[in-house]
Amino acid sequence: MDNVQDAILDRIRSAERGNAFTPKDFRDLGTRDAIDKALSRLTRSGDIHRLGRGLYYFPRRNPRLGIPVAPDIDEIAEAIGRQTGSRLVPSGAVAANQLGLSTQVPAKPVYLSDGRSRRVRIGATEIQIKHVAPRELPAGSRTSAMVFQALRHIGREAVNDQVIATLRTALSNQQRRELLDDSRYTTDWIAATIRRVAHGKGKRTEVTHG
Repeated sequence: MDNVQDAILDRIRSAERGNAFTPKDFRDLGTRDAIDKALSRLTRSGDIHRLGRGLYYFPRRNPRLGIPVAPDIDEIAEAIGRQTGSRLVPSGAVAANQLGLSTQVPAKPVYLSDGRSRRVRIGATEIQIKHVAPRELPAGSRTSAMVFQALRHIGREAVNDQVIATLRTALSNQQRRELLDDSRYTTDWIAATIRRVAHGKGKRTEVTHG
């Protein structure tokens, strides 16, 4: 038990604070029973916090207030996807906000999934997971799928130089290469927009989920 707990804690500490995880993320370290008991003990000790059934996170703290800050919604959604073995992609409104194309924060974030529909409450926030046919999920990498969704949400007429610059800033070189490669999965106008993003110049930072 102690060996499993120590191994789990080492793995958690090697990740960034704010990461969300599930028991499945540690299944190579021991039996499900041993993992569940270790996570329960780590929760009681305060090393990790419980978000909901089978969902935990490694808390980061607000530097001014000194209180734990929950992971962002996309980090939680990724953990839910691993927990359920399904693919989750943010809806257009969520993706546009995360990429800086919209300042509107959805009151109830919606994620599209090839798994079952469900609602997950994390504190005061409710995440709505909506089942869609696999063919309705944007193809490509997770970041590419986010960009496709965001562009569909804001619409063709809203794409201007500012939108292109914002996406350039949000994506790393690697993500832009993946995006260009994945553009074959989307409509012509989105593919044309992606070519402008991929071939542009400017400061870029990595899009992260957590």
